[in-house]
Amino acid sequence: MDEAMHGGVPADGPRCLVTGATGYIGGRLVPELLAAGHRVRCLARFPGKLRDHPWTGEVEVARGDVTDADSVAAAMRDVDVAYYLVHALGTGKGFEETDRRAARIFGERAKAAGVRRIVYLGGLTPAGVPEHELSPHLRSRTEVGRILLASGVPAAVLRAAVIIGSGSASFEMLRYLTERLPLMVTPSWVHTRIQPIAVRDVLRLLVGSARLPGDVNRTFDLGGPDVLTYRDMMIRYARVAGLPRRVILPVPVLTPGLSSHWVGLVTPVPAAIARPLAESLRHEVVCHEHDIARYLPDPPGHPLGFDEAVRLALRRVRQAEVVTRWSSAAVPGAPSDPLPTDPAWAGGSLYTDRREAAVDAPVGNLWRVIEGVGGENGWYSFPLAWNARGLLDRLAGGVGLRRGRRDAQRLRVGDSLDFWRVEEIEPGRLLRLRAEMRLPGRAWLEMCAEPAGEGRSRYRQRAVFHPRGLLGHAYWWAVSPFHAVVFGGMARNIARAAASTR
Repeated sequence: MDEAMHGGVPADGPRCLVTGATGYIGGRLVPELLAAGHRVRCLARFPGKLRDHPWTGEVEVARGDVTDADSVAAAMRDVDVAYYLVHALGTGKGFEETDRRAARIFGERAKAAGVRRIVYLGGLTPAGVPEHELSPHLRSRTEVGRILLASGVPAAVLRAAVIIGSGSASFEMLRYLTERLPLMVTPSWVHTRIQPIAVRDVLRLLVGSARLPGDVNRTFDLGGPDVLTYRDMMIRYARVAGLPRRVILPVPVLTPGLSSHWVGLVTPVPAAIARPLAESLRHEVVCHEHDIARYLPDPPGHPLGFDEAVRLALRRVRQAEVVTRWSSAAVPGAPSDPLPTDPAWAGGSLYTDRREAAVDAPVGNLWRVIEGVGGENGWYSFPLAWNARGLLDRLAGGVGLRRGRRDAQRLRVGDSLDFWRVEEIEPGRLLRLRAEMRLPGRAWLEMCAEPAGEGRSRYRQRAVFHPRGLLGHAYWWAVSPFHAVVFGGMARNIARAAASTR
């Protein structure tokens, strides 16, 4: 591995292999390793999944699978530190054997290649519980850690419980349960004590583990400063998210199996992932030690508390930077933010209404119509509906439609536009508006003009809504029957208006 292999970016740190770079932790670890001056190679079954990451050009990407000894051996060449961040959770029956075989291959090939350290992120296990009584998920992660520790390569096995960050399956389950259910009949495991940790602290410790002394070969428990029940986490999540206090009624009849189906009904987290996570909540998962601080001291303000970790996980939406969820653009963000490779169910609910229309006019004509929306020009669709919405907004204490626009022809970022605010503008191509009307959530409207050749263009329009609590979901479904008239009519009429200016 040389400079040409990682985009020519100068680096003098350890040469690192990252498996699972398309996953939740791996995708966030790679930029942290690069920022620390390390050289990085990613092992991926489908390298194409990495192309949307802004750091792709700075790493070497090797095609392969952790269950294929030859591809693992090739990926281990010239590697100092190998990160094992994969597991077969969600792959169905037999995942324990798959995990076992992959861990053995990884350890054997690391030793043969002269790798000086393995770093593995596993699950925190409860004290005093025999291994055979653990959930299959936790039991498999424990076994993988044991295999890597016995590989002959010094290993740091980091064990964490619930990781707080957008995209984490555990956090998404917590998010959806809390936001969608103001009144919850829950399994008894809501009283289980848990020691969650912010994803930023997990990444900090994973990066630091690359420089642990060579004689360190052991497990380390990772946790934040708060020990909470699952019920406590739901209540505190609601408070941080600005939701009304949740009423939680635990019932003993919901077994782990039944509760996983319950989670599947309430949240979009796949049952194959929700079930092992729910089963793992039967036992208390609290750190037994904090020995890693002897090698990697906690910086001021770390580890982050639960409330701060949730605030960071929700920050992306609060700053209205949801573009990565509904645009093909890859926007680098903080470790707590969504990534392009996160599953579709990660990042919270996001409702979208998409419309497009062919325009018999050049793109410049279309853009002039887009930039002229609002104010005296109106919204090109069912004026009665827009006026009624503006009146309702004023009755609710909002701004309504009375603000109009600063200039009849030109817009700039920050301009008010009736009950919208110009959030982004790319002259001739894109206008994005953020709603400032009274809503149970956040809303955006995006309008794009694209050339279509031979004096024609295409109009693309997206309305996006991020609901806040159950009321937000109810609001979207209540107004969605009118979208065909309001948003559909808007797209058709803007296209006609642009064509009439030829």
